[in-house]
Amino acid sequence: MKELTAKEVEALVNEGKAIDIIDVREVDEVAAGKIPGAVNIPLILVEFRMHELDKSKEYIMVCRSGGRSGRASQFLESQGFKVINMAGGMLNWEGKVE
Repeated sequence: MKELTAKEVEALVNEGKAIDIIDVREVDEVAAGKIPGAVNIPLILVEFRMHELDKSKEYIMVCRSGGRSGRASQFLESQGFKVINMAGGMLNWEGKVE
């Protein structure tokens, strides 16, 4: 599984790169703040909403500490998606939140 640090993801966001971020935390966790532009798909719903994703795109998966996003990354990778896990999750995020 590919991984990026929170700093590396923050650099991509700050450069204005067209990146697709999926936040797999629960709705109440995301309400406290998420990476700008991230789409919230709680981990429990990933399997049921993966039809909304495009296999030609690469997705950066995010959660609180990196565990749930790691599980989501492994699952989506097994389904043929290109994914990168953000190591350390939002606990390591120092960039802007919305």
